Amino acid sequence: MTDRTRVSFARALAGGGAQAAGATAPVDLGPLPQWRLDDLYEGMDSPRFAADLGRAAADCKRFAAAYQGKLAAFAESVDAGRSLFDAVREYEDLQDLMGRIMSYASLLYAGDTSDPARAKFFGDAQEKVTALAGELLFFELELNRLDDARLDAAMRDTPLAHYRPWLADIRKERPHQLSDELEQVFLEKSMSGAAAWNRLFDETIASLRFSFAGEELTLEPLLGKLQDPDGGVREAAAASLAKTLGGNLRLFTLVMNALVKDKEISDRWRKFADVADSRHLANRVEREVVEALEAAVTDAYPRLSHRYYALKARWFGKPQLEHWDRNAPLPDAPTRIFPWRDARDTVLDAYSAFSPRMADVARRFFEEGWIDAPPRPGKAPGAFAHPTTPSAHPYVLVNYLGKPRDVMTLAHELGHGVHQTLAAPNGALMAPTPLTLAETASVFGEMLTFRALLASADDKAMRRSMLAAKVEDMLNTVVRQIAFYKFERRVHLERRAGELTPEAISAAWMSVQGESLGPAIRLGPGYETFWAYIGHFIHSPFYVYAYAFGDCLVNSLYGVYQRAPAGFAERYLAMLAAGGSKPYAELLAPFGLDAGDPAFWGIGLSLIEQMIGELEALG
Repeated sequence: MTDRTRVSFARALAGGGAQAAGATAPVDLGPLPQWRLDDLYEGMDSPRFAADLGRAAADCKRFAAAYQGKLAAFAESVDAGRSLFDAVREYEDLQDLMGRIMSYASLLYAGDTSDPARAKFFGDAQEKVTALAGELLFFELELNRLDDARLDAAMRDTPLAHYRPWLADIRKERPHQLSDELEQVFLEKSMSGAAAWNRLFDETIASLRFSFAGEELTLEPLLGKLQDPDGGVREAAAASLAKTLGGNLRLFTLVMNALVKDKEISDRWRKFADVADSRHLANRVEREVVEALEAAVTDAYPRLSHRYYALKARWFGKPQLEHWDRNAPLPDAPTRIFPWRDARDTVLDAYSAFSPRMADVARRFFEEGWIDAPPRPGKAPGAFAHPTTPSAHPYVLVNYLGKPRDVMTLAHELGHGVHQTLAAPNGALMAPTPLTLAETASVFGEMLTFRALLASADDKAMRRSMLAAKVEDMLNTVVRQIAFYKFERRVHLERRAGELTPEAISAAWMSVQGESLGPAIRLGPGYETFWAYIGHFIHSPFYVYAYAFGDCLVNSLYGVYQRAPAGFAERYLAMLAAGGSKPYAELLAPFGLDAGDPAFWGIGLSLIEQMIGELEALG
C-alpha cells in the first residue's frame, strides 16, 4: 500500500473532518451526485427514444418475417454456419436496442417511483417492449429445436462458433420449454400478472411514510435509524417500521400470495420438480451445490451468528439483544461519518492498490455521472448496479447517508459496475453473468475496501468496531440470506396447499429468523412484519442465496490472493471479463477452487469464524 493510499484511508477513518455531532444532527456530506441518463436518452420526450422505439418495432417485424419457421432449413443448408450466424447477430443487435430502451425507462422510474408521469412512461415502455419480445419469441425456441448434430456441424469452422457458449447455455432450457403459442401467452400475460404485482409493490413501498420524531420518513432513512448509536432511536425506528408495515400487511400478503401462485403455475407447466429449480437453472448451478451451501451455513449457525450475537450482547451488558440492536454500533464505537469525497477516495484507493485497471474503470462512474447517490422521496430504496446494454454503460444507484456501511455499499455496487463494464465486450447475449458469480466482484470490492481500512486502524476501539461491522455484514450476507432462502422455500411450499394468511407468512418468518439469529437476539412484537419490505422476495424469488454463494466464494478467492498475490489480479479481471461466456466451474478452475466439493463452503465460512475469534481476543 502506498503512502498516498494510507493517508486517504486515515482521512476516511477520521471522518474527513465531518464528525457526527449527534444521533440526528445534520451532517454535510458534500455534493452528492445524481446520474445523467442522457447517455441513454435525453428525456421522456426525447426524439431519439421515439425513433429507437419505432426502429425496434420495424426491425422486430422484419426479423420475424426473415427467420420465423426457417431456422431448420438454414441449419440444413450448405452455408448453415454463416446463415445462422447472421441471424443470431441480428437478434443480438435487437436485444441491445430493446435493452437500451427498457434500461432508460426503468432507471428513470427508479429515480422517482412516486411520479405518475414516470410511472406511466415506464409502464408504457414495458408494455411495448414486451410486445416486441413476443415478435422475437420464436427465435430461441426454434434454435433449441435444431438437431444437436446439425448445430454442431454448423459451428464447425464458421463464425457461428463465436456464439457457442450462448447456444449451449440456452439449450439447457429445452426440457422446460413450451409450445410457441403457450410461450407467447405466458409472455403477454406477464404484463398483467407478475410485472403488475411487482409494480404495485414498488409503488406501495415508495409511497409509505413512517412517523418518526415528528417527521414523516421514507423507508431508506428510517432503516438507517436502526444503526443509530442511541438505543432509543433504534427502538423508535423499529416500532415505526412495524406499525406502518403492519398497517399494510394485508396488501403485502396479497402481493406475496399472487406472485408465489403465479410462479407455481409457471413451474408446473414447465415441469420444474422443486420450487427453486427455475432459479438454479437461471443461475446455471446444480441444485446439489445450493443444497450443500444451505446445509453448510445452517450447520454453522451456532459457530457464526449465535456465537457473535452472544458476544455482542455481552458488550452491551445484556443477556439478550432486542431485534433493533442487531446492527447497532458497539457501545464504544467511534462515531464516523464519511463525506462523499472521502467515500469515493476510500473505494478508489482500495481498488487501485489491488489493480490500477480496476480503479480506472470504477473512477469513470464518478467522473462521467453514472452514480445516483442522494436519498429522496420516491427514489427506489436500497442500492443496485444496472448493466443497461453493452453499447452503453452501467449505472449505480445508492442511498448515501455517510455511514461506514454506506461506504461498503458503494464499494459493493461499484464492484458490480466494474464487472458489468469488463464483461460488456461479450455482447448482449454473453455479457450477463449468472447470479452465482454476479456477486463475486461486488463482494470482493467490499473486502478490498474493508481490508485496506482495517490495515490503517491502529486504535483498538476502532479496530474492534470495524471488525464487528464487517462480521455483521458477512452474517447479513451469508446467514441472513440463507435464512431468507429457507423462508422463501417454506412460503412457496406451504402456498401449494392454499392461500397463506399474514399470520402464516409471519410465523414462517419468525421461525427461520429465530433459528438463524439464535438465543441472544429477542425477536419482540413487531418483528414478525419485517418480511414485508424485502424486495427480493417479490422481484427475484430465491435470488438471495446468490449473496451467500458470492460471499463464501470471495472469502475463498481472497484466501488464494493472500497466499499467492502474484498474477492474481490479472486472473481475477480475466474472470470478470468472461461475463456469461463460460460456466462458473471453468472460471474458478484457474484459482484451484471447486464449488462442487462439499468442503468448499467450509473454507469461506471459516474466515468468518476466524474474525469472530479475533473479536473475542480483543475483549
